[in-house]
Amino acid sequence: MLIRFVRHFLLAIQFFTRIPITGRLAEWVGYSPTMLRNSAAYFPAVGWIVGVLSATVFAGIVNILPALPATPWVAAVLSTAFSILLTGAFHEDGLADTADGLGGGLTREQALEIMKDSRIGTYGSAALLLAMLSKLSLLVLLYQIDLAWSVVGLFAAHVTSRLMPLFLIRAMAHVGDTQQSKSKPLADTIESSTLLIGLLWWVTAIVLAAYFVPTIPLLMGTLGAVMATACMAWRLHQRLQGFTGDGLGATQQLSEIGFYLGLVIAAGIV
Repeated sequence: MLIRFVRHFLLAIQFFTRIPITGRLAEWVGYSPTMLRNSAAYFPAVGWIVGVLSATVFAGIVNILPALPATPWVAAVLSTAFSILLTGAFHEDGLADTADGLGGGLTREQALEIMKDSRIGTYGSAALLLAMLSKLSLLVLLYQIDLAWSVVGLFAAHVTSRLMPLFLIRAMAHVGDTQQSKSKPLADTIESSTLLIGLLWWVTAIVLAAYFVPTIPLLMGTLGAVMATACMAWRLHQRLQGFTGDGLGATQQLSEIGFYLGLVIAAGIV
């Protein structure tokens, strides 16, 4: 049981980050479509790693640099750049492809064909730019509220945003060229136990975060992530009648922004 847990956890890290798992370790972890589908339970655990490391970079930068107005902007840019390098821009690529497909395709078939194109278009460029500006601005706002809000918000947002795609996988059908898609192993719906494990990773993160930030803002952040996920699910169902791997990446990006936004809004209430 423990060995299976470790292998699925390492496979999730291998698939969703650039953390090197190679050689004998990679051989021991192994790979199969079933294993990758089961490793979906540990997507939020990957968020733990990305969140903790990105938050550490943010906190380190603001403590090293002098207390100037530009300091939180530098910290936000560098921590965001670090998270992108850590994940290989995996989710950002999904956001760009989804924006190009849904924005440029008049029909379902055209949208799916555009999303398979590795080149980025106008809609994808605009979506990436707006997403990056939104993240940076919201992180700076959180820092202006309190350093703990920005650091804990970074951590909790990365965990929560990696839980949200699991609901799409559970509730929607996989569409597109499943034979060539990286998300092909997820074409079969995940089991309830997989979703439950993902929820346990998320609950643990929120309980930990609640030691540093009030619970209500964290729940508001979660609500923001849920609303962003619901909007993405509605749009994917309307245009594609299902999800794609790119759509899951876009969901992660938008729900991360939704979490930050929920935290900021909560600051004006509590």
